Amino acid sequence: MDKTIYFGGDIITLEDNLYVDAVLVEDGIIEDLDSLDNLKQKAKDAKLVDLKGNTMLPAFLDPHSHISGLALTTSFARLQEAKSFNDIKNIILKFAKDNNISKNEWIIGFGYDHNNLKEKSHPDKFMLDSIEIENPILLTHTSGHMGVVNQKGLDIFNINENTKDDIGGKIGRIPGSNEPNGYLEENSFISKSASIYNPDQSKIKKMINKAQKIYASYGITTAQEGLLTKKELNMLKCKDNILDIIGYVDIKNCPDLLKENISYFKKYNNGIKLLGYKAFLDGSPQGKTAWLTKPYENEIKYKGYPIYEDNEVINFFKKAIIENVQILVHCNGDAACEQFIKCYKKAKDETNTNNNIRPVMIHAQLLRKDLLPIVKELNIIPSYFVAHTFYWGDTHIKNLGERAYNISPLNSSKKLDIVYTLHQDSPVIMPNMIETIWCATNRVTKDGKSIGKDEIINPIDAIKAVTINVAYQYFEEHIKGSIKKGKQANFVILSKNPLKIPLSHIKNIEILKTIKLDKVIFEK
Repeated sequence: MDKTIYFGGDIITLEDNLYVDAVLVEDGIIEDLDSLDNLKQKAKDAKLVDLKGNTMLPAFLDPHSHISGLALTTSFARLQEAKSFNDIKNIILKFAKDNNISKNEWIIGFGYDHNNLKEKSHPDKFMLDSIEIENPILLTHTSGHMGVVNQKGLDIFNINENTKDDIGGKIGRIPGSNEPNGYLEENSFISKSASIYNPDQSKIKKMINKAQKIYASYGITTAQEGLLTKKELNMLKCKDNILDIIGYVDIKNCPDLLKENISYFKKYNNGIKLLGYKAFLDGSPQGKTAWLTKPYENEIKYKGYPIYEDNEVINFFKKAIIENVQILVHCNGDAACEQFIKCYKKAKDETNTNNNIRPVMIHAQLLRKDLLPIVKELNIIPSYFVAHTFYWGDTHIKNLGERAYNISPLNSSKKLDIVYTLHQDSPVIMPNMIETIWCATNRVTKDGKSIGKDEIINPIDAIKAVTINVAYQYFEEHIKGSIKKGKQANFVILSKNPLKIPLSHIKNIEILKTIKLDKVIFEK
């Protein structure tokens, strides 16, 4: 047997006995927790790993992201740092030159944020057409819910003044006319953009491997594909996956994909497991497409909009309940959260089963406190995108007013003993768990404003929300999420103990090593 003893630093178990002196691992499974001397006597041939004063935790688990999306963006023009339309132009031109883009090949950029641009607006086709290049161009907003194409792109998509908006979507128009301006939103964007980039299998494999290494560099050993079609599943079928990857099938467009891939259903096959379904109920708050019960600030009537009518949402839930599989549902606005709760309750009542599918409310940004008792009653797991407090907190204060201070109600959820998790929705932002723990324990915007200090949680609770709570979300609490005898030896080694330093310093903690089944998959 391969045996390893870890010792020489703070080892945080997340169990009742929070700290232990040393951990013995045999063949990738935790065998014992005891004093170093006792474990050395028990396993005299074990390899000794001295933590050298650093801190070891159970490895981080990603409760919601899109690993294939992150993989694809490694081949796109990176727009995250753009501060103006001119910056975007320069990035696109440099990207096209550096990558020898051919004349008719799509140029794709990812990660612009209109809230951070000098112009405070989305680019349009006129701005993109001014770039001295003949290619079709598509830029994706950092939220992934909207974007813009040039005129050549509109022509390829066959979008013109006679094209109607998709249900649950919007085509931007030039004021006073029906002529498209290049801006596409929600279903009108997602339905078109998904089909334009199809790299060959060898390139896909390299991108997926690169994405897995990115996750591992942030201390993650289990990642998620949060919207799976045949395309994403084929992307993930590498022979050398270093992570566990859990997938959720697009319930609207691929309702039979679970049955068609039974060898991946609820069990790992080469590191991939299909666990259930995914649906969307609304858009993004920073893009003002999240569905609210009251209008956005400085708007008379506009509240965002839903993706589906109630009857279709109820049918989604019924399908999941009857098949006894989990469902993840994207909800940002409080109206979408209410629709989730109402429709799930009705589906449970009408199916009349005892199946506990642990449904997950993804993002839950504006989940109101008055709804939390019902969330608790229905065993709904909110997975909060709490890093919004930093990345878009200032935008939310502008767009949502006082409601912004209650986004991601972590402490209110904790008080009700609601199991919740924390995610990054990569590639929206990097899967930086340390940063997310810092956001949850500080709640400070980019401009340095405090945003909802009553919803701040302690570091130990934030850590649980990216480890043991995620294991519960995935029905894997018996094998992952804490350092306990019989569980997998999945660890992350940190430069500092987040429980013993000032809250403001947590974001400076470094990931030194990521270990999966006692094998190092990342080392700084």
